[in-house]
Amino acid sequence: MEKVKKRVYCLYRVSTLKQVEKEDIPMQKQACREFAERQGWEIIEEKAEKGVSGFKVSAKDRDAIQEIQKDAALGKFDILLVFMFDRIGRIDDETPFIVEWFVRNGIEVWSTQEGQQRFDNHVDKLMNYIRYWQASGESIKTSIRTRTRLGQIVEEGRYKGGGVPFGYKLEKQGRLNKKGHEVYEILVDETEAPIVKMIFEKYLHEGYGTYRLASFLNEQGIRNRNDQNFLNVSLQHMLKNITYVGILKSGETHSEIFPELQVIDADTFEQVQKLIEQRTNAYKERTYPLHTKGQGLLSGNLFCGHCGARLVQTSNTRRDRNADGSVSREYVRVRYVCYNKTRYKGLCDGQTGYTVSKVDGFIDKIIHDLFARAKESPQNSLLDVQYNDRIAALKANLQRAKANLSKQQNAYNAYKSEMLKVIQGESALDRETLNELLTESKEAAEMAMTAVERCRNDLENSQAIYSELKEKHESLLSWAEIYDQSSLEARKMIVSQIIQSIRLERNYEMKIDFNISYEEYCRGIGPENDEAPKEEIGMALKHG
Repeated sequence: MEKVKKRVYCLYRVSTLKQVEKEDIPMQKQACREFAERQGWEIIEEKAEKGVSGFKVSAKDRDAIQEIQKDAALGKFDILLVFMFDRIGRIDDETPFIVEWFVRNGIEVWSTQEGQQRFDNHVDKLMNYIRYWQASGESIKTSIRTRTRLGQIVEEGRYKGGGVPFGYKLEKQGRLNKKGHEVYEILVDETEAPIVKMIFEKYLHEGYGTYRLASFLNEQGIRNRNDQNFLNVSLQHMLKNITYVGILKSGETHSEIFPELQVIDADTFEQVQKLIEQRTNAYKERTYPLHTKGQGLLSGNLFCGHCGARLVQTSNTRRDRNADGSVSREYVRVRYVCYNKTRYKGLCDGQTGYTVSKVDGFIDKIIHDLFARAKESPQNSLLDVQYNDRIAALKANLQRAKANLSKQQNAYNAYKSEMLKVIQGESALDRETLNELLTESKEAAEMAMTAVERCRNDLENSQAIYSELKEKHESLLSWAEIYDQSSLEARKMIVSQIIQSIRLERNYEMKIDFNISYEEYCRGIGPENDEAPKEEIGMALKHG
């Protein structure tokens, strides 16, 4: 009677698609077929997993393992054959139990290189666990070696493989790897880099969102390197990609800045990240407008002074008529209107609308006045004098606090030394008196330490404020030069960084809140630097 051949399922797996190109799966398949033929088995099913990590991907997320387990439960085969046992997996707290599950369900588990995995005794179970513990360890070590090497490559400013961001290109520059093969270098693409710069400029200085940017680029006929339209999602990734600063990244490893790879300066990139964060709906203290569309100068920072609702921009066509009814003039009227007043009657007792040109004219004058004060105030005059004097006073306070701390610590140490004399009976002080003095001296030393820390913090805060004000001064001077020649979108962005909010009331009375840093700055410039800018603004508006 002819012996019935055992039915075999084979499982082949490679963790990367590159291994497929190297024909790792055909190699596994050939070895398994030859092994089964020698054993007299019949292969009835072959399953292959391409690009699946046995270390990172759990068996419950691997379709091949799930299908094989299902067929095993139905008794469709007798043997699970793999090239090596780690093809089943490399997870030390999961794979040993999967192998044991197959054996308990009547399936023999074989490897062409390691033979049959049995569970006849405790030693077999231990060896089974040790095998996958070692495999897991090898995967961890391989991962560490790979991460370390990729980190070293990016730290050296070299191409680590993978996709190249728009704005860069790959070229061979004569460098050879260890195998003697010429390798690619990452370089700035002179054609694409100007487009990247324009994208960052439009986003930061003109308030373009990614949807608007995509439309603008596509309308201009600017395509990506696949000759397709730019999508807002790809633009979002570009705006967050630190590679444009000249920093290469691999996992958590960042290189230093390589000037030859820098497309966007670090300050611009940082400002763009802040703008991206502020444009989320959840952000509370926004200094940039959500968008810069519309004909008005103010976007997002204009509120009704009566009910607190945001003022929105509307427009409608107006017609002036002659006595005979004919149209003498047709024009578009643009206004800021209170949302509550127009949508919900009775929620606001303020004015319905305000002419955009009149409101914008007021704000435009305020901005120009601020620019003028910045130009008239040399950097090294009032601002420097005011903060140099303040910093000098804080440094003197710190020195006095340190001297007092030293004095209190010396007194405390002296009392501690006197304690030994008390114990030896050589001190004029009794123990109770000395304990009181020690307690008082310790408290005084602790208070002196607190005073030193307070003085040190005051000095550091003042120096930080001074540095920020100097930066604001430079920004104002820069904006003063470009403001009048800039597009409306760019002027909106400038105004939004200077003014936090405007509350508009009847008869065009305004209450303006500067962004805190500019309010502090205003107190330090101008011929009458002790006057608060809000008072000057209020007077200017009341007199129109």
